[in-house]
Amino acid sequence: MLEENIDYYINEDGNFVFTREYHLKRGYCCKNKCLHCPWGYGKQGSKGGENGTDDENENS
Repeated sequence: MLEENIDYYINEDGNFVFTREYHLKRGYCCKNKCLHCPWGYGKQGSKGGENGTDDENENS
């Protein structure tokens, strides 16, 4: 069961945003450029993801 403010929070636009802790529990990168991706996918200069930044993307 997901716990609010541990696994996710609801942002000011009403979107559910998964936390770093949730992603680590899940155990793999979904490659959706999540805001709190512990693997850095989609963040510029990251080893594990494609180049480019997308800090506004709050999927997953």
